[in-house]
Amino acid sequence: MQGIIYEEASIWQFLFVTGLLGGGAAWMTGKAAAQTWNTYLRLFFFLLGLGIGVRFIHHALFGGTMFSLHYYIVDTIVLMILGFLGYQYTRTNQMVTQYNWLYERASLLSWKPKG
Repeated sequence: MQGIIYEEASIWQFLFVTGLLGGGAAWMTGKAAAQTWNTYLRLFFFLLGLGIGVRFIHHALFGGTMFSLHYYIVDTIVLMILGFLGYQYTRTNQMVTQYNWLYERASLLSWKPKG
């Protein structure tokens, strides 16, 4: 898997920077976008910028390549998954708490009209 998904000597470096630091930031970005009623498109652009930041952290801390399109795409896909999950989770909580007379929770990431 080294060389395909991550370039560091250890997967733990990838999991720390992309998963923990970047993923936490992506989750919070998705949460903030949902709380301010932004669209998926705006969140998409926010996460593209965050992907550049994660690549910089890889470069600054572990000597990774800063301008690698391959690893930027891998990091950004991970950030997109976590960011959109954070967005949907927060939006679901918003809908079932702010509009509790209209909607009820269908699952962790969705709601449905009260029947």
